[in-house]
Amino acid sequence: MVDINLVKKLREETLVSLSKCKEALEETNGDIEKAKEFLRRKGIMEASKKLARETKAGVIGCYLHSNQRIGVLVKLSCETDFVAKNELFLELAHNLAMHIAAMKPEYLSEEQIPEEVKKNLRESYLEEFKDVKKPKEIIEQIVNGKLKKRWQEICLLSQPYIKDSSLTIEELLKTYIAKIGENIAVQDFVRLEI
Repeated sequence: MVDINLVKKLREETLVSLSKCKEALEETNGDIEKAKEFLRRKGIMEASKKLARETKAGVIGCYLHSNQRIGVLVKLSCETDFVAKNELFLELAHNLAMHIAAMKPEYLSEEQIPEEVKKNLRESYLEEFKDVKKPKEIIEQIVNGKLKKRWQEICLLSQPYIKDSSLTIEELLKTYIAKIGENIAVQDFVRLEI
């Protein structure tokens, strides 16, 4: 039997339902930190099931840097107007806008990178190894690794979140999907800088 005060504390810290908090504490023998990790893993798995749901409501999150030289608009969608007005959802929209201001992503995901850009970057990386005496397979692995790293740098969903580098933006979205209980998606963003 888990202490109800522990369940309440976990609920306050995670905003997950009481029943799921109780289940997590039972699974982790009352260890709050392990329970948080349990909820995060489970939440991400449950969130993946909700990704197919259509998102028709949402908000435009914004951020204007204190020097007024960087501004961001981010279109964040959800399933219902009720969630679009939720404090957690609005907080997520603002935090995503701040992240975009700081990390300067160029694309939402790797799928949005034009094939021409991918091809040109691959060719420039291969050019770096034209005089290197290594097997072709090794060079391909190195180039693929460099490309993957570059896509993580320029694609919003694969970037590490600035407030918690253990999460990518995609994983962050899944944690909010788990907390809120609806599908959430970044539809578009614009970053302006003087």
